[in-house]
Amino acid sequence: MIRPEPDLVNKGPGTSPAHLEVVPQERQFAPDAGQTSGYGQRLPVRLSRSVFHDLAIWMIGVGIIIGAVFPPMLVGFGVPAEIVLTPFFFCICLIAGIMVGGVNIWLMRVVVMPRLRALVDGMRMIESVVESATYTGDWTDCDPESCQLPVDSDDVIGESASAFNHLIRVLQHSHEVEERVGDFSKTMTSQLELGPLCNGALSGFIAATSATAGAILADVGGELSVLASFGIVESEGLCENDQVRMALRTEEPVYVVLPEGLSVNAGLVEFQPREVAFVPLVFQSKAIGAVVLAKSTPFERDSRSMSQIFGRTFVTALSNAMKHGDLQRIAALDPLTNCYNRRFGLTRLREEFTRAQRHESLLGVIMFDIDHFKAVNDTHGHLIGDRLLMSVARVAKSSLREGDILVRYGGEEFLCILPGASAEGVAEVCERIRHAIEATTVQDRDHTIRCTVSLGFGSFPATPAEDETALLQVTDEALYRAKNDGRNRVVEAA
Repeated sequence: MIRPEPDLVNKGPGTSPAHLEVVPQERQFAPDAGQTSGYGQRLPVRLSRSVFHDLAIWMIGVGIIIGAVFPPMLVGFGVPAEIVLTPFFFCICLIAGIMVGGVNIWLMRVVVMPRLRALVDGMRMIESVVESATYTGDWTDCDPESCQLPVDSDDVIGESASAFNHLIRVLQHSHEVEERVGDFSKTMTSQLELGPLCNGALSGFIAATSATAGAILADVGGELSVLASFGIVESEGLCENDQVRMALRTEEPVYVVLPEGLSVNAGLVEFQPREVAFVPLVFQSKAIGAVVLAKSTPFERDSRSMSQIFGRTFVTALSNAMKHGDLQRIAALDPLTNCYNRRFGLTRLREEFTRAQRHESLLGVIMFDIDHFKAVNDTHGHLIGDRLLMSVARVAKSSLREGDILVRYGGEEFLCILPGASAEGVAEVCERIRHAIEATTVQDRDHTIRCTVSLGFGSFPATPAEDETALLQVTDEALYRAKNDGRNRVVEAA
């Protein structure tokens, strides 16, 4: 497993900084007071409600002032006063100053105004698109290629156009993220089975982060287990990984950056990773699992963010699936013996018989019944009878192989389903169950209660059967032959 140096472990961001909500206040414009911008900069004195009107007034005013001071300036340069300090010359200078101001205003409207108008029109178009797409989901009216503005200057106008284009790209990226999260959410809400859910979620995590390998771990029944894995060597070892434990303990992502050329001990993955992410799955303030992602290149900021967003979506679906699985197990179990109930058992028998037919494999079936169980109930009461049933079920379950299924078929009768078992193998299991139960006792005050069982068994295809019902019927007939022949014995189906 990965054993990085402590300085190679980088914790992900904890609690993000609080988002500042800026509430705009209505500006009061007064001709005798300056305004302060949102960044603390002092704005020029406003003369009207329009910046361009203010600019025109200032230009005309400056032109008039220049026209008024121009004749005295000429005197200073040696021009005879009787020529320049005349009403006619003063009027000519004032008119020239006004005309220069007018030309500046015209140039401003020709050069600056169209660019600002394009910026305003673009913003209004984006406003319309966002407002419409919020309800329709159609974002095709605007994309970075068709809606961006030309950036043809290096001044504040060019910066404004560049900022607008960046806004378009950010909006497009935001929409793409929204779509990916929406698709991931649909996948998560469409599945309640734990296995398919985790496999689908892992595929989503890998696609969203461009990871090369990954695994999903969760606390199932009080024990950390690997529920899905892709490209991980010996994935079960992740349950004891120090970084997984750290992520679960701190409830914060852990990112392990591996320097180039550093070899990974014991081979966590099938390739040389550059960075490994351990993202905790936190539900209701408790870490219930983790997602492990390995990548041959460092995780970008977007990849880290997407993994955490997907994690928050997935953890709710994971919790629901685990609760659904618990309910299914409870619904499938007999509450007294903790064996599977008859309904679930018959469903599994049908599935196993169909699989045996399709793959031409073996299937063993055992039915056994507690001998003289009614006498135990009549003599010692139903509470002792229940204890005896629980004891028989526990002993029988311990005598079965891993993967075999024990079903309480009804009353004191039990059904065992043994996938892949031959007739000889089923007979051995029957004898093991019979001897183990015969040696079992239940104490009732000063009375020691013993019991025996009668067993009938069959093995498909050695035992001919068209379907699972026929196999069950011939096995049940073998059980009753065992009871009629003296009980406490094993009989094979004919």
